[in-house]
Amino acid sequence: MTIIRSHLIGTGYKLPAKILTNDDLSQMVDTNDEWISTRTGIKSRHIAAEGELTSDLSYEAALMAIQNAQIKNQEIDFIIVATVTGDHTFPATAAKLAKKLGLKPGTPAMDVNAACSGFVYASQIADNMIRLGQIKTALVIGAETLSRITDWTDRNTCVLFGDGAGAAIFQAVEGLGTKDDTGLLATKIYADGEQFDRLYSASGVSIDQKAGYIHMDGKEVFKVAVPSLVQGVEESLKIAGLSIEDVNWYVPHQANLRIIDSVAKKLNIDMEKVIVTVDHHGNTSAASIPLALAESFAAGKFKKGDVIAISAMGAGFTWGGMILRL
Repeated sequence: MTIIRSHLIGTGYKLPAKILTNDDLSQMVDTNDEWISTRTGIKSRHIAAEGELTSDLSYEAALMAIQNAQIKNQEIDFIIVATVTGDHTFPATAAKLAKKLGLKPGTPAMDVNAACSGFVYASQIADNMIRLGQIKTALVIGAETLSRITDWTDRNTCVLFGDGAGAAIFQAVEGLGTKDDTGLLATKIYADGEQFDRLYSASGVSIDQKAGYIHMDGKEVFKVAVPSLVQGVEESLKIAGLSIEDVNWYVPHQANLRIIDSVAKKLNIDMEKVIVTVDHHGNTSAASIPLALAESFAAGKFKKGDVIAISAMGAGFTWGGMILRL
């Protein structure tokens, strides 16, 4: 008996032209390259230009993904954007993007806010719709302009974040329903609202009609991030019927190199198999994983048949994992 699987058929990304280095930041706040690099692994990040919106970055990433997938815009029958920095309070950035892409009338479009886990959440939603036969081709985007909600006087947070967008196109293809199939083999998502105040914006539409800056308890986030990222991979592998030895590449959320290194050790996966972009992207929240995926595809790192493990953790707390065979 055959089943429907979600195949990754194209990826794309967009990074703003402006690059902000650690040395640049040392001219803005009391910090330096050594302090930032040793604690985070970050050397630089991209910053959106004035007037450059989340939807603009999403659009460019989407165009690249569509081109790489070798499909027409009108073949997309669902669009979902993971972001905490949408252009408007409403409607969804996805709706704005659907118009820019010229998608056929009636194409469902929505945003999802799961912070840094947003791409994993959005991919699970798209995968479920594909497997149920409700759609055939989904455009899944993670995009952020975190520079707009970063307090550039707070050296503990301003050194961490950057802007960018990554896009992935998933399409329905028949599989045998075994662990040897290609496509999305497993997804798993979680949340724990008890940890809400460890990483949050103090403002909001209902609270004070503002966007608010990012607030973070870094030590507490680190404590939770490592086991959460590990769980995302281990539980997804269990669902897929695979083991860590089957994994060719691990793509973690790019928040902090120390976190990534700790997770790799706990998973017993060699760092040579771990995709690291945090050094030149910084933490781009929901854009982090699709940016890393698309950049790695563009660099020719992945090959057909590779098994990719993905996991993310972010504000909420939210976390989750995915297993994908190319």
